[in-house]
Amino acid sequence: MTKLETPKKIIDELEKLYSEAVDALCDALQDYLHHGKTPDPEARANGAFCYPELIIRYNPDGPPPPISRAFGKMSEAGTYSTTVTQPHFYRHYLAEQLVPLLRDYDVEIEVKRSTAEIPYAYVWEQGQANGLDEINPAELAKWFPAPQLSDIGDEIADGALFDAPRTDFSLKRLAHYTGTPVKHFQRYLLFTNYHRYVDAFVDWGLGQLQEGGRYKKLSVAGGLVVDKDAENAREQINNAPWRRFQMPAYHLTAADGSGITLVNIGVGPSNAKTITDHLAVLRPECWIMVGHCGGLRHSQAIGDYVLAHAYLRDDHVLDDVLSPDIPIPPIAEVQVALQEAAVEVTGESGDELKNRLRTGTVVTTDDRNWELRFTDSARRFNQSRAIAIDMESATIAANGFRLRVPYGVLLCVSDKPLHGEIKLPGAANKFYEKSIGQHLQIGVATLEKLARGDATLHSRKLRAFDEPPFR
Repeated sequence: MTKLETPKKIIDELEKLYSEAVDALCDALQDYLHHGKTPDPEARANGAFCYPELIIRYNPDGPPPPISRAFGKMSEAGTYSTTVTQPHFYRHYLAEQLVPLLRDYDVEIEVKRSTAEIPYAYVWEQGQANGLDEINPAELAKWFPAPQLSDIGDEIADGALFDAPRTDFSLKRLAHYTGTPVKHFQRYLLFTNYHRYVDAFVDWGLGQLQEGGRYKKLSVAGGLVVDKDAENAREQINNAPWRRFQMPAYHLTAADGSGITLVNIGVGPSNAKTITDHLAVLRPECWIMVGHCGGLRHSQAIGDYVLAHAYLRDDHVLDDVLSPDIPIPPIAEVQVALQEAAVEVTGESGDELKNRLRTGTVVTTDDRNWELRFTDSARRFNQSRAIAIDMESATIAANGFRLRVPYGVLLCVSDKPLHGEIKLPGAANKFYEKSIGQHLQIGVATLEKLARGDATLHSRKLRAFDEPPFR
């Protein structure tokens, strides 16, 4: 057990203990694979395979000072602890949280081995234990720690920091779904559900690399990474095995992690929940959605924009963990950035922009054929003053609210089902050609504005009255 006084020393100690545990587990896996040697029970009992634990003790003489920031604060006295995984990957985030705690409070911080063991599946690649897949998982679980659902329940999300088992579970899932290394994810996330947006993002990203600015590489689903010197980069990307992955990701990386990650999440609220459940453990600065919607107002035209300001949650996928009667507020900083980016990209402002961009309620449904039951929905749509309908926006926003990640949604009207303009092949092609490039550019410009520090994203709207100090 070590008592520490600076963020650097704390994180260094976390890295040391984590590396020791990973090395011990990898060595044990290799010994078992090549020599049939089982792990030493005494070493396991002494924590040889365990995650490091971060403990914060706060026992002031009086009440905590009334500090108004959204994070890195103590609401009440007590002892707070969590397990930590991959501290090197989270170094920026850990320092951001620890600096204000150590500066503004009389806290005592310890780092020690926890009692939570690292499941062998989470270090498999690091150990390069090729051949383990040929051994019955039940046999491995007899001798090595294995993932347990009881250890990675999502209950933690509503009460404290993501602990190490929950984080490692999501990091592995992200690599599985997106086809890219987790270390390539950037802190500003852009979601879409159409591959045409991916093509537009890739073309723009390659152009940025050629300009030689702050973006350094483009990492593509399937393991391909290109830089400005890559030959036939577009052809390489087209031929990369991105089709193998359910929600392929594309990372335009910056040296400090402030680049942009685009994820093609596919269609539907289940996909939207799945990817945001896992991306939240990265503690991103922001995620926004650029997708299509059905326009519900006669005054809208195909190609118009909808800036979601409220959500009618008919997606149902989060109802059990976030009751539909809980309001999901817009995040002002993101809303302003989206509006300003729309002005910059379209060249329109004032009444001219208002004719193309409406702010209002978006209905998110889990039924793609909602039109077949419109008479059952019309009353609610009217009462909510809805202006658009889609299948992901409310899920993206609600999970951002629940998991403390700032969010925003800018949609583009692709059809007007209530007014006889139903999406058909010919009309769709014309719409795509006209709108996708500009729509993507608005999303990109928004994230670039936020990355420049034009807005403070750690909103108190996302924090409860009894937030833990380390979130």
